[in-house]
Amino acid sequence: MKSYHVNAGDGLSGLKIVETKEIPLPGPDEVVVRMKANSINTRDLMIINGDFHFPVKPEVIPLSDGSGLITGIGTNVTRFQIGDKVVASYFPHWTNGSIDGSTSAQLGSEVDGMLTEYAVLSEEAVVHAPDHLSFEEAATLPCTALAAWNAITVGEPLLAGHSVLTQGSGSVSLFAIQFAKAFGAHVISTTSSDQKAERLKELGADEVVNYRKTPNWDIAIRDLTEGQGVNRIIEVGGTGTLQKSIQSITLEGRIALVGRVSEEDVAIGNNVLSSSIYTLHRVVVGNRAQLTAMNKAIAVNQIKPVIDRVFSFQEAHDAFRYFAEQPHFGKVIIKH
Repeated sequence: MKSYHVNAGDGLSGLKIVETKEIPLPGPDEVVVRMKANSINTRDLMIINGDFHFPVKPEVIPLSDGSGLITGIGTNVTRFQIGDKVVASYFPHWTNGSIDGSTSAQLGSEVDGMLTEYAVLSEEAVVHAPDHLSFEEAATLPCTALAAWNAITVGEPLLAGHSVLTQGSGSVSLFAIQFAKAFGAHVISTTSSDQKAERLKELGADEVVNYRKTPNWDIAIRDLTEGQGVNRIIEVGGTGTLQKSIQSITLEGRIALVGRVSEEDVAIGNNVLSSSIYTLHRVVVGNRAQLTAMNKAIAVNQIKPVIDRVFSFQEAHDAFRYFAEQPHFGKVIIKH
């Protein structure tokens, strides 16, 4: 079988393909997955470039996200059968409850990831993929989709008629729009161009604010909500946008901090921090139970992930370059 390996900080030139003579066999509690597709996340690029702030094992197999078919099962495995279509959980040891030091290892960093022809995983680290999705679509789910799901569902329930603000057109925000609409929410999105605004509306956004044309977009959000502010914000910008998010939230609203894509590192004054009553919650992808719940919701609502471009397994370097250098709307996929 063939697998890609890289050391953190070696850059894309250090991403090497290694061929072994034998397909791995499962242990008693393990499954073997013939990988069919992977998707790339920003954290995968950070690992390769040495910018990841968590441990990375030497010669790691990269990528947290992938889908495939089970081709081997151990003698103790009860949750799966040969031929099941599956995805792996981003945190393979975190099945439920709160995360801690014993469950925080991540695929593609402390633990070998999914950019390989065959992956061996504990059956506890794997869940069934939604039947209506292709392998390419299913491969998008473990990281950004689950982060968006938990940003939408964390804390008090999101109810039909509530308002949700998403930021930009990154994959977390695209999934958040789809999930929020599935809950019956009113979605307002921000973006940088009228072209992207139209695509966000096609995906389900009810209203879109172009933040280049409207720099004070927090005022626009207030106007669109009759001065009340939104019930929930999917915060992906970090401190570069958090101040305006606080000024856009309704009383007792919730801000789910998922990322920090903004290049600005802005100090937020006490007056802004105390200007509303809100909960700020840091989202860290999610556990297996949450992944299972999300997949059920995706299946019931027949949600389809947005895919920008598909590369072959042999074109993995090109896929990473495209992800890093080209604007994309949706996920970048590596197909086996």
